[in-house]
Amino acid sequence: MLVTTTENVTGYQVVEVKGQVFGVVVRSRGLAGNIMASLRSIFGGEITEYTQLLEEARRHAIDRMVKNATMMGANAIVMMRFDSAEIGQSMSEIVAYGTAVKLEKREG
Repeated sequence: MLVTTTENVTGYQVVEVKGQVFGVVVRSRGLAGNIMASLRSIFGGEITEYTQLLEEARRHAIDRMVKNATMMGANAIVMMRFDSAEIGQSMSEIVAYGTAVKLEKREG
């Protein structure tokens, strides 16, 4: 399935809008990860524990969004975006969302 942040896809046209689609993931870093991240924050630099957590959460959110769009009968998602929020002090919510559509190749 094509997932794009743009509204239009070169060479294709939207023939049907299926509707809004999203995928949600809520993740928590374990106690050991939080301790390591806290220690790293003292010295500065990238906190790889959180970077890995958020990269994985984004991938899972996209996977869930694609699954939902497939169930709606879409073959593409346009205008895809991410949103995120903190829940408490140790959890992150990641949402991937966009518009599920049916695309067809343009003639000529």
